[in-house]
Amino acid sequence: MIDAFWRAAAYCLHPRLMLWSLLPLLVAGGAVALLGWAFWEPAVAAVRGTLERWALTAAMLEWLDSLGANQLRTLLGPMIVVALAVPVLVIVSLLLVATLMTPAIVDLVASRRFPGLEARRGAAWWQGLVWALASTAVALLALALSVPLWLVPPLVLVAPPLIWGWLTCRVLSHDVLARHASRAERHLLLRRHRWALLAMGVFCGYLGALPSMMWALSAATLIFAPLLVLASVWLYTLVFAFAALWFAHFALAELQRLRAAEVPDAAALIDVSVNA
Repeated sequence: MIDAFWRAAAYCLHPRLMLWSLLPLLVAGGAVALLGWAFWEPAVAAVRGTLERWALTAAMLEWLDSLGANQLRTLLGPMIVVALAVPVLVIVSLLLVATLMTPAIVDLVASRRFPGLEARRGAAWWQGLVWALASTAVALLALALSVPLWLVPPLVLVAPPLIWGWLTCRVLSHDVLARHASRAERHLLLRRHRWALLAMGVFCGYLGALPSMMWALSAATLIFAPLLVLASVWLYTLVFAFAALWFAHFALAELQRLRAAEVPDAAALIDVSVNA
């Protein structure tokens, strides 16, 4: 796992990878820009209206006004919209990397490090898509259920990255083996190395949370929201591209080791044939 980590880090410097990362950025960045232009003001207004209708939050807003913190009241709506949008950006970035970059990343790793590894094509592309969408639905449900935990400062740094890490493990561990492993090999490897793969996914989940820290630096970052959104999407793309490289190096190495263990010793075969 450590060896695969350093190999993945080295591959991140490959010029081809940098070019590939621009495609998810263009897709996600364009979609975010369009949605922001169309729905930013209505979303902020809806959040503010909801806060004012709830008795508890309305009392809190009045208390802030009495303290002279009118600016915080104004910024509360945009901050909540951003807080709700960031997890969606993370998941969308992961799915775009899995769809647009992971097949090319696996081909790059296989051609450079495992040129003799047979591609047994144990899963079709649509199976990977169904697997990713089903896993994403579970992750979104878990995120929705964990929202109350975000009000507890330590837990907001724990729950979302754990969910992103689980989703990263589920999606990428399947995708990096889909082409080269048979169905039986894929199930065996995922079962045998489930804890190592989950640990890798959780690590990448926390790594993916780092770009979100840009929004926590200051309320003034909301002024630069359009630029920060694009920067965040690109950083998420690079993080999940690194994750795809890490999973590819680890999983393909384990697949090669599994097949090598299944091949009988040549010397033993010769000995048996001579004795016969």
